[in-house]
Amino acid sequence: MLKDRKIDFICIAAILAACIMAALFLSGEKIGITPLSSEPGYSSHLFDDSHVHHIDIQTDDWDAFLETASEEEYTECNLSIDGETFSSVGLRAKGNNSLRLVEEYGLDRYSLKIEFDHFQDGNTYYGLDKFSLDSSFQDNSYMKNYMTYDMMDFMGVPAPLCSYVNVTVNGEDWGLFLAVEEPEEAFARRNFGADHGMLYKPDYRSLEDENRDVALQYTTDDPADYDNIFRHARFDCSDSDMQRVIRALKALSDPDNADLNSAVNVDEVLRYFTVQVFVVNLDSYLGKTGHNYFLYEENGVLSILPWDYNLAFATYSLGMPDPVNDAQLYVNYPIDTPASGEIMQNRPLYHNLMKQDEYFSQYHGYFDFFIREYFESGYFEEKTAGTIRMIAPYVKNDATAFCSYADFLTGAKTFTKFCLLRSESVRCQLDGTIPSTIAGQEADIDSRIDASGIWLPDMGEIEDLRISSSL
Repeated sequence: MLKDRKIDFICIAAILAACIMAALFLSGEKIGITPLSSEPGYSSHLFDDSHVHHIDIQTDDWDAFLETASEEEYTECNLSIDGETFSSVGLRAKGNNSLRLVEEYGLDRYSLKIEFDHFQDGNTYYGLDKFSLDSSFQDNSYMKNYMTYDMMDFMGVPAPLCSYVNVTVNGEDWGLFLAVEEPEEAFARRNFGADHGMLYKPDYRSLEDENRDVALQYTTDDPADYDNIFRHARFDCSDSDMQRVIRALKALSDPDNADLNSAVNVDEVLRYFTVQVFVVNLDSYLGKTGHNYFLYEENGVLSILPWDYNLAFATYSLGMPDPVNDAQLYVNYPIDTPASGEIMQNRPLYHNLMKQDEYFSQYHGYFDFFIREYFESGYFEEKTAGTIRMIAPYVKNDATAFCSYADFLTGAKTFTKFCLLRSESVRCQLDGTIPSTIAGQEADIDSRIDASGIWLPDMGEIEDLRISSSL
């Protein structure tokens, strides 16, 4: 009799265990458990970019949130994503100049950060811990970030997932935003596995400082000299983590080092720079600021990852006191010297790789592939045309848009034309019919592709904020 009871107990326990395992299998992704050898659940939910999603921010006092948005403090809210509600979610405004200028012009359209586990440990959206809602600041096309991440992904560079979302607040229309996966734990796990390495977002405190660490220059063996890297670590950073990065930077700094693969994921970095140079993002590692990228380190090997392209496609300088509004210059921007000599010599991750013939040839090979398969194949035109058709009705009804619907159509057309002409120029630079250096183009201006039909401000400029604030 006792034996029968023991068997009954074992059977009941087995049934309960099976039920629990089935429940985890069916709903585990929502709480962050993902099956082996598969994409996380959030990639096929929110980041299915074949359609526009809907997010409703549910908060007791939206006006109070907007009044204190510039403080970038998290507030607690509920979030409905495509009809599914998640409670106790962290919400705050984000941005540097974009946040400051939105506030300065008296507007409310801030880019936002959504953090699921800020108020509730372990809270995720199908395994996703954090994402942002990009407001398309200074981007009348609504496509600069979206298409650049698509280009990076096409070239096999680990890039954030993204998709368009129509945002409402307490059921009231707020506008069309771009949801972007934040490079944190879920991103690292998705791209590099459970045993991933370290992730950093190098950035300066002041642009007036030397910021050699942001430029990835080796200076000393002291971690204190790399504060702009290590204070922006996405995960807890130990002394050994810091020393691995410093050793890699030291190896990279040696122009005669023939084995840069021991310190740099050369193949990935070359693919990254192929797209980075194409999109003419001057607010980047290859620009004066030197920032707007993520640095990934695993086993002492560095990779560079893409981030923040709303000022790409030659629109970075448009809000400056002395803007360079020259489509002819930027459509033909040289692929071999994509910045002045002073900047290039201080960007070892690009400069020291390109000094080696093998890597330089590989870089040109990737550019040839990118232009042939992404543009000359017709993929780009099909992708942009489909994207414009998909988002146009939402842009037309965008309650907080920085531009009019007509401006969006013009911006999208200008964006498409810029990229197509740029691809023509790059092809000619690869073929040698247009010089691929600054000095070469200055000596042979007439060889360049004609871009006189492009007006760069049509893709978005700060003046749009003033117009929007007066409406």
